[in-house]
Amino acid sequence: MTRPQYDMTVSARWMITVERDGEVLENHAIAIKNGRIEAIIPANQLAAISATQHVDLPHHVLMPGLINLHGHSAMTLLRGLADDKALMDWLNNHIWPAEGKHVHDDFVFDGALIAMAEMIRGGTTTINDMYFYHAAMVRAGLASGMRTFVGCSILEFPTNYGANADDYISKSLAERREFLGEELVTFTLAPHAPYTVSDDTFRKVAMLAEQEDMLIHCHIHETADEVEGSVKERQQRPLARLKELGLLSPRLIAAHMVHLNDEEIELVARHGVSVAHNPASNMKLASGIAPVKKMLDAGVTVGIGTDGAASNNKLDMLADTRLTALLAKVGTLDPTAVPAATAIRMATLNGAKALGIDDKVGSIAIGKQADLIALDLSAIETAPAFDPISHVVYAAGREQVTHTWVKGEALLNNRILTTLDEAALMTKAADWRNRILAR
Repeated sequence: MTRPQYDMTVSARWMITVERDGEVLENHAIAIKNGRIEAIIPANQLAAISATQHVDLPHHVLMPGLINLHGHSAMTLLRGLADDKALMDWLNNHIWPAEGKHVHDDFVFDGALIAMAEMIRGGTTTINDMYFYHAAMVRAGLASGMRTFVGCSILEFPTNYGANADDYISKSLAERREFLGEELVTFTLAPHAPYTVSDDTFRKVAMLAEQEDMLIHCHIHETADEVEGSVKERQQRPLARLKELGLLSPRLIAAHMVHLNDEEIELVARHGVSVAHNPASNMKLASGIAPVKKMLDAGVTVGIGTDGAASNNKLDMLADTRLTALLAKVGTLDPTAVPAATAIRMATLNGAKALGIDDKVGSIAIGKQADLIALDLSAIETAPAFDPISHVVYAAGREQVTHTWVKGEALLNNRILTTLDEAALMTKAADWRNRILAR
């Protein structure tokens, strides 16, 4: 009798499937063929199958790759440039002027590569990005092997990339056509925020999203000032305005959503809007604590994002997953508000649902693509290990991520990047530091 043949098998001490909250398979293995999970079996049955490669992880947690639902990868080159500022001061007086001097194709490509190396080493397999020079972002994604959602920023005012909203849109759609067919690349429409985008542009974005079958990615209700400014200028809150303009739908991923009342949470749930929660960025910019528990209780799909390294200052999804659980507890004075299993689901399957790829990734299940990570829990910092789900959220750090796979291809193997040259990226980072300081 011929044994089934696979490309790779991976066995682990624990497997967090995320198929059901709290589900942990002990001493199990998965079999992968053509980038997909073909079988999940007890590790003691591995002798019954054959594989080209076997990876044995005797002290590890195997789990789905983390999905960063909101980021600005290229802004890694601005990490630490303007810390401890309020959001609008940070944007208007520091970040936007620096971007005006430096942001071009090479800035985006190099910054995105450095960001992707950091994310891969921290267990992130998918990034939902928002920036400019989208072809450069695609090239970085293809070079790294990450699953890359390329958010095409749209504003009313000029930048190095575009002259006005129509120019941003036309250039974005042209770049999208250039890369149609790349399985790991998806373009989204990314109007920056209600305070930088006009009614006419929002209407156009809503229409194009339907015509082109694209997601929409937008900063919404990030600060109290944003909401108050809208009420003063337009006599309505931003979400009410976006509803009138046709933006609220399952296509919309709303980043931040810190300042919401109960009626707005119900509105978001009713329209199927997904939310990208960014706890570290919200804390650092003093934006506030998003009502995550209320949103989850209302049925809103809430994922987790890091935001950019200029406002975090690290692209560490494990750290942001921990903050998600802790902030929800202190914000509600309820220690059960967001349990560890819920936080992991937010960082994996919820992110996949928001991006419309939960049929492909986000959990460990037969038929899904093998976007996976492994964390070594054998160190003193994670001993003893009673509950691997609790450990991943509350005790483990990104330095314990040993392996990262996308579609079964190793991007990180025993802490070594396989698709990117770390030394070369360090040289690029030093060069950009010198160029930015010189200006």
